Amino acid sequence: MIKIENRYGSVEISPDYFASLVGHVASNCYGVVGMVASDAVQGIKTMVYPKGEMMDKGVRIRVVGGELLLDLHIEVSYGVNIAAITRSIVNNVRYAVERATGFKVQKVNVYVDAMKHS
Repeated sequence: MIKIENRYGSVEISPDYFASLVGHVASNCYGVVGMVASDAVQGIKTMVYPKGEMMDKGVRIRVVGGELLLDLHIEVSYGVNIAAITRSIVNNVRYAVERATGFKVQKVNVYVDAMKHS
């Protein structure tokens, strides 16, 4: 569970919810082909789970000082402006997470791990 303390008490939200929200928002940004497994554990899960069932693929969420740090590993279309895509992802993910949960997003790191030719 992702737990954030505030002056009213504590809030806990399922990591699956966060991963699903973040992955969905990032995947729907222009130029993004999909999410990429970010570590060995996710790589193994990719082989085991049927396509589309692994909600946390390419998403890592940490809580530091009561704020969220998000790491996203993506695959982009060949020939698109990577700087523009990453700015779009950062803005869209930050907005969606803060609006849906009320949690402050400290930082969104976007790693372009692959490119796909059309």
